[in-house]
Amino acid sequence: MYTLPKIERFNQDVLSKYNIYNSVFITLPFDSIDNTGVLLPLFTDVCETGFKKLENPKEIVNFFSNKYLSTATEEEKIDLMFRFIQYIERQIVLFDAIEDAAFPAVNNMEGRGSLRDIKEKANAKEKDENLMDFFENFNVRTVLTAHPTQFYPGPVLGIINDLTEAIRKNDLLEIKRLLAQLGKTPFIQAEKPNPFDEAVSLIWYLENVFYETSGEIVQYLQKNIFHNHEIKNQVIKLGFWPGGDRDGNPFVTTEITLKVAERLRTSIMKCYYMEMRKLKRKLTFPGVDTLVAELENKLYRSVFYSRGEIYITLEEFVKQLNVIRNIIIDEHQSLYLDELEALLVRVNLFGFHFATLDIRQNSRIHNAVFKDIIDYYLNQKSNLFPANYYDLSEEEKIEIVSKVTGDLNSADFENEITKSTIESIKAIKTIQQNNGEEGANRYIISNNESALNVMETFAMIRLNNWENPSVDIIPLFESVDDLQKAHLVMEQLYTNPEYAKHLASRGNKQTIMLGFSDGTKDGGYLMANWSIYKAKEMLTEMSRKYDVKVIFFDGRGGPPARGGGKTHKFYASLGPTIENNEIQVTVQGQTISSNFGTLDSCRYNLENLLSAGVTNQVFSKTKNELSAQEKEILEQLAELGYEKYLSFKNHPKFIPYLEKMSTLKYYSKTNIGSRPSKRSKSEQLDFADLRAIPFVGSWSQLKQNVPGFFGVGSALKHFETTGQWDKVSDLYHSSLFFKTLLENSMMSLAKSFLPLTAYMKEDPEFGEFWQIISDEFVETERLLLKIAGHTTLMENYPDGKASIDIRERIVLPLLTIQQYALLRINELNKAEKVDTELVKVYEKIVTRSLFGNTNASRNSA
Repeated sequence: MYTLPKIERFNQDVLSKYNIYNSVFITLPFDSIDNTGVLLPLFTDVCETGFKKLENPKEIVNFFSNKYLSTATEEEKIDLMFRFIQYIERQIVLFDAIEDAAFPAVNNMEGRGSLRDIKEKANAKEKDENLMDFFENFNVRTVLTAHPTQFYPGPVLGIINDLTEAIRKNDLLEIKRLLAQLGKTPFIQAEKPNPFDEAVSLIWYLENVFYETSGEIVQYLQKNIFHNHEIKNQVIKLGFWPGGDRDGNPFVTTEITLKVAERLRTSIMKCYYMEMRKLKRKLTFPGVDTLVAELENKLYRSVFYSRGEIYITLEEFVKQLNVIRNIIIDEHQSLYLDELEALLVRVNLFGFHFATLDIRQNSRIHNAVFKDIIDYYLNQKSNLFPANYYDLSEEEKIEIVSKVTGDLNSADFENEITKSTIESIKAIKTIQQNNGEEGANRYIISNNESALNVMETFAMIRLNNWENPSVDIIPLFESVDDLQKAHLVMEQLYTNPEYAKHLASRGNKQTIMLGFSDGTKDGGYLMANWSIYKAKEMLTEMSRKYDVKVIFFDGRGGPPARGGGKTHKFYASLGPTIENNEIQVTVQGQTISSNFGTLDSCRYNLENLLSAGVTNQVFSKTKNELSAQEKEILEQLAELGYEKYLSFKNHPKFIPYLEKMSTLKYYSKTNIGSRPSKRSKSEQLDFADLRAIPFVGSWSQLKQNVPGFFGVGSALKHFETTGQWDKVSDLYHSSLFFKTLLENSMMSLAKSFLPLTAYMKEDPEFGEFWQIISDEFVETERLLLKIAGHTTLMENYPDGKASIDIRERIVLPLLTIQQYALLRINELNKAEKVDTELVKVYEKIVTRSLFGNTNASRNSA
């Protein structure tokens, strides 16, 4: 049967369905005034026409008011704006659900990048043995974080799930009821979620999506590639940050860390219990039925009757399942063996921990805490640290801290941060006792700048009566400067006898985290990505020199500006000079719901990540290596982009523009995440303290997406004006890495809409600054189209472009309302007598529209 092209499948299964269900949706009366749904399409048309005529948001809203609300008071107009926001938020949910339902129809689940495709390729190239060897050694680790790039309340997530199911079945009556429920369900959280709430929200995905999908993937490998032999390797690992990530989040306490770990264990045991219940109905044969019933009972008590105690150990559980397996094979003709093996696969994947709870803290906090610890020992007249410790060189300090051990008591300290840091290490020990070592065995140091940062953390762990800790210490290098010297930092660690001994006890593996979001914020798009590429090469070389197996953990966000974009293409593009034993990535906010929110999308994206690893190591091991000349061009491009971005970032209006013209200060009012929007509490906005998410998000709300393209146009233009265009053009067509980089930047441009803020060019204070952004945007768009040979952005991803276009059309009225509200706030604040109550109302409009626009950008990944 002929398969329609992807864009036609998208139009048929997404676009046409959205138009049908949206027409049902906008006729539903959610309140006493039922004309909102009639007026919204008219307002959308007015916005589109107005921006084409170069009108500003105020002129557009006023034109609409005069034409359709001629006698309305300001209060009535405001009321309608709030109702428009309500409708648009729900239209976004409707579109999300339709895309989720259509996922397997639009995306070829057995096509390129699938396990079936990998198997057939390996077979054709006679690389079956290589493929088996690969899967026994390779892992994908998706680490769920609670970074607030989307936060639907629990009830809304439930509706999205039910709506997706109803759309799949084309059940119009149920769809209508769910849309009506959606209209009456609050979207806005009255209070910020605490880290435990965030954890519970994300555990839903573990239980309902990752549990099933990961198990099916590994069972497929076992059956079809390993010919029914058990895979000892886990292949897929899950990580978890809510409740363990303390960096800049004062609300993560030791109590919450332990509570989240317990919830993870209870959740996985509940999954096992549900499977045992199903098996009990099938395994009804003599010699097996009693064993199954016994396991079911022990799991039931551990989940539903327990106050923390468990009535079965993991070893006991696995042993008894294997006894049952052997009896089924020997005495019952392997009846229902598949179902039992599916459970054994999942137990091997998830143990009693489900996902590894990572602990993370900032090196600046560690510095203060460690100083507190040293002062404590000096006051105790202990000989652990010399009296002149603070005067020593870094090498001398490392020499001392590498050897310290002891038994700290958090009660001996007054400083709350010191207490909680010590307690977080004790919590790791407790979690390992309760959930197994994989429950919590990673300590991440963000903003890591030196080997001393790592050694002080190592010392802190050992000072908790833990001489040989079963913990991996993971430095996170974020700024451009830190990335450039990361390999030298690691050499200091590899050559330290105590640290080398620790690594040996951990299988000579060292995980290193690299921060895309902060790198982009610090150095701009090209420099951040190229710095990370080079850092990985140098870290690979350094690690191989000392016989250490290095594993890279990428802190990637959803949009390209935060390292997202076509993630699997990025990993497939890395050559043999970059170690690729595992793909470890953070997944957050809308990237969780869009890439891993349903069984289909989760399977598709996990298989794509596995396929990227296979492409790199089995099929194209030497293909993607950059030549010296290509590296030279990339280096030049990164430097040119960096210069341009740096002059922009250092512009005197850079911070004032973000403060006065963007939604930056409104992020802290959204209640979409438990973390504060900046690290320090000072009133003055300091660039270094600004978090990457509000930073990138504020540009996104302005529809300017600066971090995803700024500097790219200027860098390419240099090659054009100096007669060297062929160099970058050849690089684009020969290097998958460079091509992916530019394609992701195109996505940032496709999601920008400069007419929204074009009015700012007339602003006496910020007109010149806006023009700088506009000029760079125009040049980047022109040159990216030239290098790709395209007439429109994302021409080679028509379905992705169509999805973005529809989402952008849905949120256009929302953005117009937001800009109108910002303009009104500025006007009101300039009046002789400020109407503070009216200012508050417009501020609420800005925040509400920010929330909807944040959720709408889920296809950033």
